[in-house]
Amino acid sequence: MKTEKPAEGSSSTGTLYKQRIGRQYKRVVVMMLFSISPFLNGKAQNTMNYSVHANIIYHFTKYVDWPEKSKTDDFIIGVVGETMLFDELKRITGNKKAWNQRIVVRRFSPSQTAYDCHILFVSEEESSSLKKITARTENDAVLLVCEEKGAAAKGACISFNVVSDRLKLEINKN
Repeated sequence: MKTEKPAEGSSSTGTLYKQRIGRQYKRVVVMMLFSISPFLNGKAQNTMNYSVHANIIYHFTKYVDWPEKSKTDDFIIGVVGETMLFDELKRITGNKKAWNQRIVVRRFSPSQTAYDCHILFVSEEESSSLKKITARTENDAVLLVCEEKGAAAKGACISFNVVSDRLKLEINKN
């Protein structure tokens, strides 16, 4: 997700901007971790506990400050790849809202040229398309979530990783 940088005026403007973004980032991460900590404390029953993944993704809708232009119409959670997470997201988000918007879960193809959604989950089976998907979403307000280990270093915003039978979140600070 990109945030517009204020007009260049002095060298302190850039520093203040970076400090403000850093504080916002820390605030969002802390709020997300507190809200999803009950899900992270339990052991992951298998490598892919999609109920836990879906709950965490649903909580992301509450703690990310979306641009005003993204707060109209439906709140779209996209899923790339054939994964049980799609059905689990539909079940968990059922009649829920995000920012007074109805939550809709849609399937997307990895070969699409654009992804009209707020959150885009890329399944592990489609992780080979991550670079292409990242390039196609870099100028949009899309939170890119993956389940491939190391995906945050490859351009995803958040990556789910199972370490020693526990679900961990890898967060891309950029």
